[in-house]
Amino acid sequence: MSLTRPVAPAESPSGWRTWLGRPEVVTLGLIVLFCVLLTALSPEFLTVKTLFDVLRTCVITGIFALGVLLVLAAGGIDVSFTAVAIFALYSTTKLTLAVWPGAPYPVLIVLCLLIGLGLGLANGFMVYRFSVPSLIVTIGTQYLYRGFLLAFIGTAHIMNIPAAMDSFARLNITKFQTADGTNVSLPVTFLFLVGAALLTQYILSRTLLGRAAYAVGGSIPIAERLGIPVRRVTLFVFGYAGLLAGLGGLLHGTQNRLANPFDLVGQELDVIAAVVLGGARVTGGRGTVAGTLLGVVLIVLIKNNLVLMGVPSTYQKLVIGAIILVASGVFARREPR
Repeated sequence: MSLTRPVAPAESPSGWRTWLGRPEVVTLGLIVLFCVLLTALSPEFLTVKTLFDVLRTCVITGIFALGVLLVLAAGGIDVSFTAVAIFALYSTTKLTLAVWPGAPYPVLIVLCLLIGLGLGLANGFMVYRFSVPSLIVTIGTQYLYRGFLLAFIGTAHIMNIPAAMDSFARLNITKFQTADGTNVSLPVTFLFLVGAALLTQYILSRTLLGRAAYAVGGSIPIAERLGIPVRRVTLFVFGYAGLLAGLGGLLHGTQNRLANPFDLVGQELDVIAAVVLGGARVTGGRGTVAGTLLGVVLIVLIKNNLVLMGVPSTYQKLVIGAIILVASGVFARREPR
Protein backbone atom coordinates (compact mmCIF):
# COMPACT_ATOMS: atom_id res chain seq x y z
CA MET A 1 0.00 0.00 0.00
CA SER A 2 1.48 3.28 -1.03
CA LEU A 3 1.86 5.96 1.62
CA THR A 4 2.22 8.71 -0.91
CA ARG A 5 -0.59 11.22 -1.12
CA PRO A 6 -2.41 11.11 -4.43
CA VAL A 7 -1.71 14.11 -6.57
CA ALA A 8 -4.80 16.11 -7.50
CA PRO A 9 -5.25 16.57 -11.22
CA ALA A 10 -4.29 19.97 -12.57
CA GLU A 11 -7.12 22.43 -12.67
CA SER A 12 -8.71 22.57 -16.07
CA PRO A 13 -8.19 25.87 -17.87
CA SER A 14 -11.88 25.87 -18.67
CA GLY A 15 -14.35 27.35 -16.23
CA TRP A 16 -15.25 30.74 -14.93
CA ARG A 17 -11.69 32.08 -15.23
CA THR A 18 -11.57 31.24 -18.90
CA TRP A 19 -15.05 32.69 -19.36
CA LEU A 20 -14.04 35.95 -17.68
CA GLY A 21 -11.03 36.13 -19.98
CA ARG A 22 -13.10 35.99 -23.15
CA PRO A 23 -12.70 39.15 -25.24
CA GLU A 24 -16.47 39.70 -25.33
CA VAL A 25 -16.66 39.62 -21.52
CA VAL A 26 -13.68 41.96 -21.15
CA THR A 27 -15.22 44.44 -23.60
CA LEU A 28 -18.60 44.17 -21.87
CA GLY A 29 -16.88 44.88 -18.56
CA LEU A 30 -15.28 48.01 -20.02
CA ILE A 31 -18.70 49.16 -21.27
CA VAL A 32 -20.25 48.65 -17.83
CA LEU A 33 -17.35 50.49 -16.13
CA PHE A 34 -17.63 53.38 -18.56
CA CYS A 35 -21.40 53.60 -18.03
CA VAL A 36 -20.94 53.62 -14.25
CA LEU A 37 -18.46 56.48 -14.52
CA LEU A 38 -20.75 58.45 -16.82
CA THR A 39 -23.74 57.87 -14.54
CA ALA A 40 -21.75 59.08 -11.54
CA LEU A 41 -20.83 62.24 -13.42
CA SER A 42 -24.27 62.78 -14.92
CA PRO A 43 -27.27 60.83 -13.55
CA GLU A 44 -29.19 61.82 -16.68
CA PHE A 45 -26.96 59.47 -18.67
CA LEU A 46 -29.14 56.44 -17.83
CA THR A 47 -32.15 57.43 -19.92
CA VAL A 48 -33.95 55.98 -22.90
CA LYS A 49 -32.87 58.99 -24.94
CA THR A 50 -29.21 58.18 -24.30
CA LEU A 51 -29.79 54.54 -25.20
CA PHE A 52 -31.46 55.46 -28.48
CA ASP A 53 -28.71 57.97 -29.28
CA VAL A 54 -26.08 55.27 -28.80
CA LEU A 55 -28.01 52.76 -30.91
CA ARG A 56 -28.51 55.33 -33.68
CA THR A 57 -24.80 56.16 -33.73
CA CYS A 58 -23.88 52.47 -33.78
CA VAL A 59 -25.70 51.77 -37.05
CA ILE A 60 -23.11 52.92 -39.59
CA THR A 61 -20.04 51.95 -37.56
CA GLY A 62 -21.59 48.57 -36.77
CA ILE A 63 -22.38 47.73 -40.39
CA PHE A 64 -18.86 48.66 -41.46
CA ALA A 65 -17.39 46.64 -38.57
CA LEU A 66 -19.31 43.49 -39.51
CA GLY A 67 -17.79 43.59 -42.98
CA VAL A 68 -14.30 44.20 -41.59
CA LEU A 69 -14.82 41.28 -39.19
CA LEU A 70 -14.96 38.76 -42.03
CA VAL A 71 -11.85 40.21 -43.65
CA LEU A 72 -9.91 40.07 -40.36
CA ALA A 73 -11.15 36.55 -39.67
CA ALA A 74 -9.63 35.50 -43.00
CA GLY A 75 -6.29 37.08 -42.11
CA GLY A 76 -6.68 40.23 -44.18
CA ILE A 77 -7.34 43.87 -43.44
CA ASP A 78 -9.44 46.41 -45.31
CA VAL A 79 -9.07 50.17 -44.94
CA SER A 80 -10.91 51.09 -48.14
CA PHE A 81 -14.48 50.50 -46.93
CA THR A 82 -15.18 54.17 -46.19
CA ALA A 83 -14.10 55.10 -49.71
CA VAL A 84 -16.33 52.32 -51.07
CA ALA A 85 -19.23 53.61 -48.95
CA ILE A 86 -18.96 57.21 -50.14
CA PHE A 87 -18.38 56.14 -53.74
CA ALA A 88 -21.57 54.04 -53.63
CA LEU A 89 -23.61 56.74 -51.88
CA TYR A 90 -22.56 59.65 -54.09
CA SER A 91 -22.72 57.71 -57.36
CA THR A 92 -26.15 56.33 -56.54
CA THR A 93 -27.46 59.74 -55.49
CA LYS A 94 -26.24 61.49 -58.66
CA LEU A 95 -27.47 58.68 -60.90
CA THR A 96 -30.88 58.62 -59.24
CA LEU A 97 -31.35 62.39 -59.46
CA ALA A 98 -30.32 62.37 -63.11
CA VAL A 99 -32.29 59.33 -64.32
CA TRP A 100 -35.10 58.51 -61.90
CA PRO A 101 -35.61 61.09 -59.12
CA GLY A 102 -38.68 59.28 -57.85
CA ALA A 103 -37.01 55.87 -57.54
CA PRO A 104 -38.16 53.90 -54.46
CA TYR A 105 -35.70 53.28 -51.65
CA PRO A 106 -35.19 49.55 -52.43
CA VAL A 107 -33.81 50.55 -55.84
CA LEU A 108 -31.27 52.81 -54.16
CA ILE A 109 -30.33 49.97 -51.80
CA VAL A 110 -29.75 47.58 -54.69
CA LEU A 111 -27.61 50.12 -56.56
CA CYS A 112 -25.42 50.79 -53.51
CA LEU A 113 -25.10 47.08 -52.77
CA LEU A 114 -24.02 46.33 -56.35
CA ILE A 115 -21.47 49.16 -56.41
CA GLY A 116 -20.08 48.14 -53.03
CA LEU A 117 -19.94 44.48 -54.04
CA GLY A 118 -18.10 45.29 -57.26
CA LEU A 119 -15.47 47.46 -55.55
CA GLY A 120 -15.04 44.89 -52.77
CA LEU A 121 -14.53 42.07 -55.29
CA ALA A 122 -11.92 44.23 -57.04
CA ASN A 123 -10.05 44.42 -53.72
CA GLY A 124 -10.24 40.68 -53.24
CA PHE A 125 -9.12 39.94 -56.80
CA MET A 126 -6.02 42.13 -56.47
CA VAL A 127 -5.12 40.67 -53.08
CA TYR A 128 -5.27 37.10 -54.37
CA ARG A 129 -4.06 37.58 -57.95
CA PHE A 130 -0.96 39.61 -57.12
CA SER A 131 -0.26 38.12 -53.66
CA VAL A 132 0.09 41.60 -52.22
CA PRO A 133 -0.71 42.22 -48.53
CA SER A 134 -4.31 43.34 -48.25
CA LEU A 135 -3.33 46.42 -46.26
CA ILE A 136 -1.24 47.69 -49.18
CA VAL A 137 -3.95 46.88 -51.72
CA THR A 138 -6.75 48.57 -49.80
CA ILE A 139 -4.67 51.64 -49.03
CA GLY A 140 -4.15 51.96 -52.77
CA THR A 141 -7.78 51.35 -53.67
CA GLN A 142 -8.90 53.77 -50.96
CA TYR A 143 -7.04 56.56 -52.76
CA LEU A 144 -8.08 55.19 -56.15
CA TYR A 145 -11.81 55.10 -55.38
CA ARG A 146 -11.85 58.51 -53.71
CA GLY A 147 -9.69 60.00 -56.45
CA PHE A 148 -11.94 58.66 -59.20
CA LEU A 149 -15.00 59.94 -57.33
CA LEU A 150 -13.62 63.45 -56.94
CA ALA A 151 -12.10 63.63 -60.42
CA PHE A 152 -14.89 62.17 -62.55
CA ILE A 153 -18.14 62.03 -60.57
CA GLY A 154 -18.33 65.20 -58.50
CA THR A 155 -17.16 67.23 -55.54
CA ALA A 156 -20.28 69.25 -54.72
CA HIS A 157 -22.36 68.46 -51.64
CA ILE A 158 -25.77 67.13 -52.66
CA MET A 159 -28.29 68.47 -50.16
CA ASN A 160 -31.31 67.93 -52.39
CA ILE A 161 -31.24 64.15 -51.97
CA PRO A 162 -33.76 61.84 -53.71
CA ALA A 163 -37.24 61.92 -52.21
CA ALA A 164 -37.03 58.24 -51.19
CA MET A 165 -33.97 58.91 -49.01
CA ASP A 166 -35.63 61.90 -47.37
CA SER A 167 -38.83 59.93 -46.69
CA PHE A 168 -36.96 56.93 -45.34
CA ALA A 169 -34.97 59.15 -42.98
CA ARG A 170 -38.24 60.15 -41.29
CA LEU A 171 -39.28 56.58 -40.49
CA ASN A 172 -38.88 55.38 -36.92
CA ILE A 173 -39.25 52.08 -35.12
CA THR A 174 -40.61 53.97 -32.15
CA LYS A 175 -41.06 57.63 -31.27
CA PHE A 176 -42.43 59.30 -28.18
CA GLN A 177 -42.12 62.37 -26.00
CA THR A 178 -40.73 62.26 -22.47
CA ALA A 179 -42.23 64.05 -19.47
CA ASP A 180 -39.90 67.03 -19.96
CA GLY A 181 -40.99 67.41 -23.59
CA THR A 182 -37.93 65.79 -25.21
CA ASN A 183 -38.62 63.90 -28.43
CA VAL A 184 -37.10 60.42 -28.39
CA SER A 185 -36.94 58.16 -31.45
CA LEU A 186 -35.17 55.11 -32.79
CA PRO A 187 -34.84 55.25 -36.60
CA VAL A 188 -35.79 52.32 -38.77
CA THR A 189 -32.22 52.26 -40.10
CA PHE A 190 -31.31 50.40 -36.89
CA LEU A 191 -33.08 47.34 -38.31
CA PHE A 192 -30.42 47.17 -41.03
CA LEU A 193 -27.75 46.74 -38.37
CA VAL A 194 -29.77 43.96 -36.78
CA GLY A 195 -30.24 42.27 -40.15
CA ALA A 196 -26.53 42.60 -41.03
CA ALA A 197 -25.55 41.14 -37.65
CA LEU A 198 -27.88 38.15 -38.06
CA LEU A 199 -26.66 37.53 -41.60
CA THR A 200 -23.00 37.75 -40.58
CA GLN A 201 -23.58 35.40 -37.66
CA TYR A 202 -25.27 32.91 -39.98
CA ILE A 203 -22.41 33.11 -42.48
CA LEU A 204 -19.70 32.56 -39.87
CA SER A 205 -21.43 29.78 -37.99
CA ARG A 206 -23.55 27.94 -40.54
CA THR A 207 -21.86 28.22 -43.95
CA LEU A 208 -18.77 26.54 -45.36
CA LEU A 209 -17.38 29.86 -46.59
CA GLY A 210 -17.72 31.39 -43.15
CA ARG A 211 -15.90 28.53 -41.45
CA ALA A 212 -13.34 28.48 -44.23
CA ALA A 213 -12.60 32.16 -43.54
CA TYR A 214 -11.40 31.24 -40.04
CA ALA A 215 -9.29 28.41 -41.49
CA VAL A 216 -7.66 30.68 -44.07
CA GLY A 217 -6.99 33.26 -41.35
CA GLY A 218 -5.38 30.60 -39.18
CA SER A 219 -2.97 29.34 -41.85
CA ILE A 220 -3.23 29.60 -45.62
CA PRO A 221 -0.86 26.65 -46.33
CA ILE A 222 -2.84 24.37 -44.02
CA ALA A 223 -6.12 25.60 -45.50
CA GLU A 224 -4.84 24.79 -49.00
CA ARG A 225 -3.76 21.30 -47.92
CA LEU A 226 -7.24 20.76 -46.55
CA GLY A 227 -8.68 21.63 -49.94
CA ILE A 228 -10.19 24.97 -48.92
CA PRO A 229 -10.60 27.28 -51.94
CA VAL A 230 -8.51 30.24 -50.74
CA ARG A 231 -9.28 32.28 -53.85
CA ARG A 232 -13.03 31.90 -53.36
CA VAL A 233 -12.77 32.77 -49.66
CA THR A 234 -10.68 35.88 -50.40
CA LEU A 235 -13.14 37.12 -53.00
CA PHE A 236 -16.06 36.37 -50.69
CA VAL A 237 -14.81 38.21 -47.59
CA PHE A 238 -13.74 41.32 -49.51
CA GLY A 239 -16.92 41.24 -51.58
CA TYR A 240 -19.00 40.97 -48.40
CA ALA A 241 -17.10 43.86 -46.82
CA GLY A 242 -17.77 45.94 -49.94
CA LEU A 243 -21.44 44.94 -49.91
CA LEU A 244 -21.90 46.14 -46.33
CA ALA A 245 -19.83 49.25 -47.06
CA GLY A 246 -22.23 50.14 -49.86
CA LEU A 247 -25.19 49.66 -47.54
CA GLY A 248 -23.51 51.68 -44.79
CA GLY A 249 -22.81 54.49 -47.22
CA LEU A 250 -26.44 54.76 -48.26
CA LEU A 251 -27.65 54.71 -44.63
CA HIS A 252 -25.04 57.35 -43.75
CA GLY A 253 -26.40 59.65 -46.44
CA THR A 254 -29.98 58.85 -45.40
CA GLN A 255 -29.41 59.66 -41.74
CA ASN A 256 -27.57 62.90 -42.54
CA ARG A 257 -29.81 63.76 -45.54
CA LEU A 258 -26.70 64.73 -47.43
CA ALA A 259 -24.36 63.19 -50.01
CA ASN A 260 -20.90 64.57 -49.28
CA PRO A 261 -17.97 63.08 -51.23
CA PHE A 262 -15.58 64.13 -48.46
CA ASP A 263 -17.41 62.29 -45.66
CA LEU A 264 -16.11 59.40 -43.53
CA VAL A 265 -12.45 60.31 -44.02
CA GLY A 266 -10.38 58.98 -41.12
CA GLN A 267 -13.08 56.76 -39.61
CA GLU A 268 -11.37 53.55 -40.71
CA LEU A 269 -9.33 53.22 -37.52
CA ASP A 270 -12.38 53.62 -35.29
CA VAL A 271 -14.09 50.73 -37.06
CA ILE A 272 -11.02 48.49 -37.02
CA ALA A 273 -10.49 49.38 -33.35
CA ALA A 274 -14.06 48.27 -32.57
CA VAL A 275 -13.50 44.90 -34.26
CA VAL A 276 -10.19 44.39 -32.44
CA LEU A 277 -11.74 45.34 -29.11
CA GLY A 278 -14.36 42.71 -29.82
CA GLY A 279 -11.67 40.03 -29.85
CA ALA A 280 -10.72 39.70 -33.51
CA ARG A 281 -7.04 39.24 -34.27
CA VAL A 282 -5.36 41.18 -37.06
CA THR A 283 -3.46 37.97 -37.85
CA GLY A 284 -6.75 36.19 -38.55
CA GLY A 285 -8.58 33.11 -37.37
CA ARG A 286 -10.64 34.73 -34.64
CA GLY A 287 -13.55 37.10 -34.12
CA THR A 288 -17.25 37.02 -33.28
CA VAL A 289 -20.29 39.08 -34.17
CA ALA A 290 -21.20 39.62 -30.51
CA GLY A 291 -17.71 40.83 -29.67
CA THR A 292 -17.65 43.14 -32.69
CA LEU A 293 -20.95 44.77 -31.74
CA LEU A 294 -19.76 45.23 -28.15
CA GLY A 295 -16.59 46.84 -29.49
CA VAL A 296 -18.72 49.20 -31.58
CA VAL A 297 -20.78 50.18 -28.53
CA LEU A 298 -17.61 50.85 -26.51
CA ILE A 299 -16.08 53.04 -29.24
CA VAL A 300 -19.34 54.99 -29.64
CA LEU A 301 -19.65 55.53 -25.88
CA ILE A 302 -16.09 56.78 -25.66
CA LYS A 303 -16.35 59.14 -28.63
CA ASN A 304 -19.74 60.54 -27.64
CA ASN A 305 -19.26 60.95 -23.90
CA LEU A 306 -15.63 61.65 -23.05
CA VAL A 307 -16.47 65.33 -22.71
CA LEU A 308 -18.87 64.47 -19.86
CA MET A 309 -15.93 62.89 -18.03
CA GLY A 310 -13.92 66.08 -18.32
CA VAL A 311 -11.65 64.72 -21.08
CA PRO A 312 -11.14 67.21 -23.94
CA SER A 313 -12.28 65.94 -27.32
CA THR A 314 -8.72 66.29 -28.62
CA TYR A 315 -7.71 63.38 -26.37
CA GLN A 316 -10.28 60.94 -27.77
CA LYS A 317 -7.77 59.12 -29.96
CA LEU A 318 -5.36 58.90 -27.04
CA VAL A 319 -7.97 57.27 -24.79
CA ILE A 320 -9.16 54.88 -27.50
CA GLY A 321 -5.56 53.90 -28.29
CA ALA A 322 -4.81 53.24 -24.62
CA ILE A 323 -7.90 51.07 -24.24
CA ILE A 324 -7.01 49.09 -27.36
CA LEU A 325 -3.48 48.45 -26.06
CA VAL A 326 -4.72 47.35 -22.63
CA ALA A 327 -7.48 45.15 -24.03
CA SER A 328 -5.16 43.60 -26.62
CA GLY A 329 -2.65 42.84 -23.89
CA VAL A 330 -5.33 41.10 -21.85
CA PHE A 331 -6.49 39.08 -24.87
CA ALA A 332 -2.91 38.07 -25.73
CA ARG A 333 -2.21 36.81 -22.21
CA ARG A 334 -5.33 34.65 -22.36
CA GLU A 335 -4.34 32.97 -25.61
CA PRO A 336 -2.70 29.56 -25.40
CA ARG A 337 1.03 29.52 -26.01
